[in-house]
Amino acid sequence: MVLFGAVLISASLLGMDLGLPTLASALAAMAIATPGRGKAIAAIVGAVSWSVLPMVAGLFVLVDALRVAGALHGVDRALNGFSRLPALAGSLAASFSVAFPSNLMNNLPSGLLTGSALQEAAVPDHIRPALLIGVDLGPNLSVTGSLATLLWLIALRREGEHISGWTFLRAGLWVMPPALVVAALALVLAAR
Repeated sequence: MVLFGAVLISASLLGMDLGLPTLASALAAMAIATPGRGKAIAAIVGAVSWSVLPMVAGLFVLVDALRVAGALHGVDRALNGFSRLPALAGSLAASFSVAFPSNLMNNLPSGLLTGSALQEAAVPDHIRPALLIGVDLGPNLSVTGSLATLLWLIALRREGEHISGWTFLRAGLWVMPPALVVAALALVLAAR
């Protein structure tokens, strides 16, 4: 696991796309864990949530459609607005502005759009990490917020645990907003 982690971190540091190194690491891990055991490999392949793949492909199509529709201009205007606010207000606004769309359309498209806009924008140092906090913590409000949440819910349902969207949302309302506020506050205090 340490070796595979090093491979992925190295690929990231080199600016490579992580798809191929992740696939190669997963296949190598499977080969090491199940040498010559065809039934184990078949069980692993059978346990993959294949239904998630079309959803992820659809999210990338959504991102391209939003770019073509001019969503980057709106994100750029919002980034400029956050930059003019005092540090704490700007951090909170940036975090929450990406957190709520992440719960509506998933954090993959909202993170990709925000990241694309950030490549062009000149923003203060506290805005970038605030957006990252919003993309990472924000999707904990709803079940649709994060691909990781969807995958965990699929795994839990396989084990007989059922968590409804309403139950997740009620817990998320108590957890996500305070976590974002505390993280934004810590970000501003750490920058001083």
